[in-house]
Amino acid sequence: MRVTRGLVACVAVASVLTTAACTGDSSDPAPPEPSPSSTAPPDKLTFGVVGPRDVQRAFRATVDAWNLNPDTIDVTIQSWPTQAAMRSAIEQGTPVPDVFMSSRSDLAWLLENQYNQPVDELLDERGVEFGDTYSRDALEALSADDHLQCMPYGVTPTVIYYNKRLVNFNRMRNRGLDVPDEDATSWSFDQFTTAAEFASRPARGSKGVDIAATVQGLAPFIRSGGGTVFDDEDKPTSLAFSSDSSKDALERTLELLRNPQVTLDETQLDEASAVRWFLRGKLGMIAGDRSLTPVLRQKSNLDFDVMPMPKLDGASTVGDVTSLCMSAKTASPSLAADFMVHEVSADWVGLVASTGYLQPANVEVALSDDFLQPGRRPEHSTFFNSSVRSMSVPPLIDTLPELEETVAPSLRQLVYGVGVLDLDALTTQIDDESKPVLDPESASDTASPSESPSE
Repeated sequence: MRVTRGLVACVAVASVLTTAACTGDSSDPAPPEPSPSSTAPPDKLTFGVVGPRDVQRAFRATVDAWNLNPDTIDVTIQSWPTQAAMRSAIEQGTPVPDVFMSSRSDLAWLLENQYNQPVDELLDERGVEFGDTYSRDALEALSADDHLQCMPYGVTPTVIYYNKRLVNFNRMRNRGLDVPDEDATSWSFDQFTTAAEFASRPARGSKGVDIAATVQGLAPFIRSGGGTVFDDEDKPTSLAFSSDSSKDALERTLELLRNPQVTLDETQLDEASAVRWFLRGKLGMIAGDRSLTPVLRQKSNLDFDVMPMPKLDGASTVGDVTSLCMSAKTASPSLAADFMVHEVSADWVGLVASTGYLQPANVEVALSDDFLQPGRRPEHSTFFNSSVRSMSVPPLIDTLPELEETVAPSLRQLVYGVGVLDLDALTTQIDDESKPVLDPESASDTASPSESPSE
């Protein structure tokens, strides 16, 4: 049934494009001379996809449906398991596919290397409804230089996954503990702390929660408590962990995260990842996005659900936006845009979303059963959608992995350190460590003594 619906949509789109091509304004000036690369249509297009096997199979089905139409140019798939693997292949010389998946975190890299071209005008000409179908935040996240650089495809807000046997709200409620109401759409950090303490059962070897000791892991709590992660959201020169508002948020958060009775310690994390502890039924809560859902579903006896990130003051979470981009060197931007319209249609996004890994940026599909999947865990998939409204993305820079690596030892000390915490000194150290990564020129000027003027 899905393939039939998709083919109908594909034929309809092809019909619209054919009609549009025959109704051009004859008063337009003569077209510019074609570039050598566009004198003839290409024999085929390439489509670069990223994801686990189930996702790759779903994308292959969308491409097979496209290729069934004899009036469309054939598309072949190139696939990689991760975004990092695709980026590495391109950096090593693999040609950029005509249309390819990318994450917003790699947009600075794409722009710097001129790997992509804007898609807003091409897709607008083809009737793609940006404003009604996609959140403004997703569109803004993929915009630069006054153009939409790539088309939103998925979003990845971080939520809290919890083990319903360890974090049993009904039992907690019966004991008079502070828990969210049954129909609650948010919860406080105090309620989150209570749940973590309840799930920590030394006799059973379980711990309550794990939050990654990373910039991204701590960012939702800093923002929720009124702090800021970077000194500037557009062009940061430093982290802002040592600002008064950020320190206040961290102090409240670390009271829980530094409690070794409730959280996994470094020895346990050296033994196994937090996800592995959760799969074993030995961890009450873990932060993650939608892509974690199919992984947890593989454990048939694991009863889990999701809640939004807890609130210190206001709602806040972090995430990324995945997208479809167009190569700057595609031989036919027009044909590539036609294929992009096919791929972002509700039917085909729904097919990919049905694998469980993808949270669609398309609002229509995000509200459909393809994504919500009633009757399957997690029960409250709607919290993925509501979390998009409070999701922030990092600044548009290409040094975030290097930043995380640079401040990692200090962040581990912040979260896992024992003894008295000197929050002022450690947050200042973290900010100082970030400066050579985020603003290397200023850091170099500060580190080097000024030269005396030559005589």
